[in-house]
Amino acid sequence: MKKSLLSGVALSAMLLLGGNAWAEVLVGIGAPMTGPNATYGAQILKGAEAAIAEINAAGGMNGEQIRIVIGDDVSDPKQGISVANKFAGDGVQFMIGPYNSGVAIPAADVYAENGILMISPGATNPAYTEKGLWNTFRTCGRDDQQGIAAGEYIAKNFKDKKVAVVHDKTPYGQGLADATKKTFNDLGVTEVLYEGVNVGEKDFSALITKAKAAGIDVLYWGGVHTEGGLIIRQLADQNMDVVFVSGDAIVNNELASIAGDAVIGTLNTFGPDPRVDPKNKELVEKFRAEGFEPEAYTIYSYAAAQAIAAAAAAAGSNDPQDVAAALKEKGPFKTALGDLGFDEKGDAKLPGYVMYEWKKTPEGLYVYEQQVN
Repeated sequence: MKKSLLSGVALSAMLLLGGNAWAEVLVGIGAPMTGPNATYGAQILKGAEAAIAEINAAGGMNGEQIRIVIGDDVSDPKQGISVANKFAGDGVQFMIGPYNSGVAIPAADVYAENGILMISPGATNPAYTEKGLWNTFRTCGRDDQQGIAAGEYIAKNFKDKKVAVVHDKTPYGQGLADATKKTFNDLGVTEVLYEGVNVGEKDFSALITKAKAAGIDVLYWGGVHTEGGLIIRQLADQNMDVVFVSGDAIVNNELASIAGDAVIGTLNTFGPDPRVDPKNKELVEKFRAEGFEPEAYTIYSYAAAQAIAAAAAAAGSNDPQDVAAALKEKGPFKTALGDLGFDEKGDAKLPGYVMYEWKKTPEGLYVYEQQVN
């Protein structure tokens, strides 16, 4: 009897001591998995999955394995809040996403109240981190930075041209358009047309009629690739020779699928392409071997997962509050985006935005290439 009792005590002790072997960290991936922006959700999910698989293979976060929970916000703010509430109920501790600023800004309060740290690979509106919450971080830049780069480019290269500004009325689209407009206005360029259109709109004939009457040479678009591609194509259909300039949310090969050859010559801002960094050669080849091109936000999401794990190691804790403090105080951390640090607001300390130009290769492929200054 005594031997059996000791065996039971020993077993209990082993279970208690070995408890960490079954412990896990829940990381939510919240992004548009369906709907018109699903391609960006796929990038965010693929990037996070790849990084988390490597982190788990190396021992996890402070000895705990990471388990992914997926939430589809469909780029809709209300659905984004529903995803946030579901993640909170599931016990999620960290969240990579959302993609859209319009989703990230309202959802951030829910995540903060429920003790969840979030890192967005794509929410560029300044208000996301200007809310002053403890839990908001991003691996991408901000629209007030991106708008400066675009506005300065327009003022330098199209000073004597007629410029139109069009946006999709979202926090991202209008915010970026207005930041760009302010910059080139301050540099002496005044737009001849300023218009807002609706997300999901298909027929831009009214807009193009106004643009034609104004005699525009350049159109700056604040919005995503879905409407942007249609505007490009419909401008070309009306034989309008217009330089189309936009931001990071058109960096997607689906743009060319919508616009066709009219996409050639399109310009857009984005961060330096991490795919061309020699340090990422093996990573990029691994994605491509699996039939996935790691464009746009893929590596930004990959780096978000890396930063969470590295900060947890630096903090010696998987508590989101401790990890948040480490992200701001212990960096920079080694990531696929380079040495990545965060300021007191949670904004990434990264190189600035650069300009890309869309081209067609001799093989008939549409590509966007970073311009050489």
